[in-house]
Amino acid sequence: MIVFALTKSHFPKALIIIGALVLAIDPFLWLTRTWMDPSYASSGFWFALVPTAAFVWSVTSPKQDSQRADHSFPFLLLFTSALIRAIGQVMAVNMIGAVTLIIDVYALGRILGFDQRIRAVSPFWLSILFAFSLPIERVLQRILGYGFQNLSADGACALLGGVFDNVSCQGIRILINAKDVMVDLPCSGARGLLLLLFLFCTLNVFNRFKLKDIAIGLGITIAAAYVANVIRICVLSSGVGYPELAGPLNVMSQPTHDMIGFLTLSLGGIPVILWARRCSGAKQQKKLPKKVIQDGWWLNRTTGKALGASITFLIGAVIITTLPKKAFDVTTRDLTLELPNELGGIEGQAIALLPQEQAYFTQYGGSAQKTQYGEQNLLMVKTSAPLRHLHTPDDCLRGLGYKVDYLGAEYSNLPSAIYKATDPSGQSFRVAVSFSSADYQHITTNVSEAVWHWMKNPEMPWVSIQRVSRWDDQDALLFDRAVINALTVQTNNVQLAFSEEITHD
Repeated sequence: MIVFALTKSHFPKALIIIGALVLAIDPFLWLTRTWMDPSYASSGFWFALVPTAAFVWSVTSPKQDSQRADHSFPFLLLFTSALIRAIGQVMAVNMIGAVTLIIDVYALGRILGFDQRIRAVSPFWLSILFAFSLPIERVLQRILGYGFQNLSADGACALLGGVFDNVSCQGIRILINAKDVMVDLPCSGARGLLLLLFLFCTLNVFNRFKLKDIAIGLGITIAAAYVANVIRICVLSSGVGYPELAGPLNVMSQPTHDMIGFLTLSLGGIPVILWARRCSGAKQQKKLPKKVIQDGWWLNRTTGKALGASITFLIGAVIITTLPKKAFDVTTRDLTLELPNELGGIEGQAIALLPQEQAYFTQYGGSAQKTQYGEQNLLMVKTSAPLRHLHTPDDCLRGLGYKVDYLGAEYSNLPSAIYKATDPSGQSFRVAVSFSSADYQHITTNVSEAVWHWMKNPEMPWVSIQRVSRWDDQDALLFDRAVINALTVQTNNVQLAFSEEITHD
């Protein structure tokens, strides 16, 4: 915390700091909720520990040059943060509001002169490091995950094809020795890329490299993350196609699966560390000009203009936090959605959505219905804003207290992601979900591919088809087929499997 003595010279600054805190409260509370909310499955808290430790480590050391204080640029950053905060408030996008926290950390680092202390750290890179505490992986997986999957699959196919003869590839799926391996969304490479970028940013926090070296290091980090993920996919695919190569180990079971990922990611970190060691003796890069407004006249002088600007900022901060929210991607609420009256000879009974389901699926428009057929449930969601409404089952079920395990994809009836959900009492359920364009031309097992196709044709609504059965229900596949037949899904529009046996990665 920064404590300003309320003298005439410090009073305008104090008002601006108070305004900045007012603007940061709501985004910070939202961010901490993402750390604790099981539906986010976020590691943001652990990411936040590193910049927090660096902050404390630096701020507890004295300044080497107290005469080089920057009186203008940090406060200009706070004004920029306020503008972005207003945009996030009006558009009702929490992620935009949370971006202001990154700017605030940078401004705070400049105000406290982190780069002028005995234990110096870079305020800019400290703020970038803090950005990893946001649910960035979730955003990357949803928006760019399908692209990452294809890039990783292409690289793995090229490498495997040079080693084995019987390798065939189709999109994100690899057939090796008659065994089908799919490069699945959790293993698209986004997580490994973020972890290596976190290492890259951490090294920059404690070193001042030249801009040219930083650009080279960034390229090395991205390339290392890609190569590491391709190697990991190749190792897992080889272990699936030729189990004898792994001996007694099953590469798809724990802890072997995670250990392979850890080892390949560690290999990816080696070139990043070597780059940092090579550049550690480089000369310090030149600083950007500190004073955007000469002498910071609007803060450093006790004039009417300085006091007026700070009061205006504080009032503006209060107004921004009370602006009405209107999500820009709200979809219509009258999209036609009708579930079958009966399935397999069993009449359906409509079930009211739980409050959490209502919030997930229809808070910003769209249509959602849930019907029970005997002991099996069908939940369908239709929306023209898939970024808002299309969620994997674990997002909602974890929030309801379920333990959820993703088991991979199944293509025997309809491309479906399969989950095992266990409620607090220990009862387990099979949850299958498919995402389809309203015309059933594109059907996929993950939200990322659905978003990818939707961005190409934003006018096309998308449908989520989720089926829930008891885990030991022998009729689960028959129920899936009955749903497909009732919805008149044309399987000739669906990309069929290479084989009946599917292994996900």
